[in-house]
Amino acid sequence: MLTHAPDRPVSTGPAPIIVAVVCLVVLGALGGLATEIGPWYASLLKPSWQPPDWLFGPVWTTIYILIGTAAVRAWRRADAAAKNQMLWLWIINGLLNVVWSVLFFTMKRPDWALLEVVALWLSIAALVLVLMRIDRLAGALLLPYLAWVSFAAYLNLTIAQLNRFI
Repeated sequence: MLTHAPDRPVSTGPAPIIVAVVCLVVLGALGGLATEIGPWYASLLKPSWQPPDWLFGPVWTTIYILIGTAAVRAWRRADAAAKNQMLWLWIINGLLNVVWSVLFFTMKRPDWALLEVVALWLSIAALVLVLMRIDRLAGALLLPYLAWVSFAAYLNLTIAQLNRFI
């Protein structure tokens, strides 16, 4: 079972924090490079309820802080098997996170991004479940990420429909 043993000390030190910050900065940079808010995006029909473009940066920054906090909390409490499982889930999730931006913005394929966001959502749900077994707060810290991607998936669907991609 993937849990923190009550008699096992919680590891401390700066290494998990440094790794989490570096990974999230790289992830954010890659996603940002793939996200061009240019003429193509500006020309898309969007629903009236879409948040303003300026809001996405602060929301993602907050989500990345929560992701990093969750990762460090869980990593410090996990046994070796749980760390291995978490590492693979984080890698998959990070790749899916960047690929969505590439599909939607770089390749200009909201329809493909809509298919991919299902895998992204499932990877977040898997992380929530795994982290909850290790540290309930760590798992709970990922719930805003899951909620935002749920909202973004619905926005993606609406944009794809409005612009006849599907």
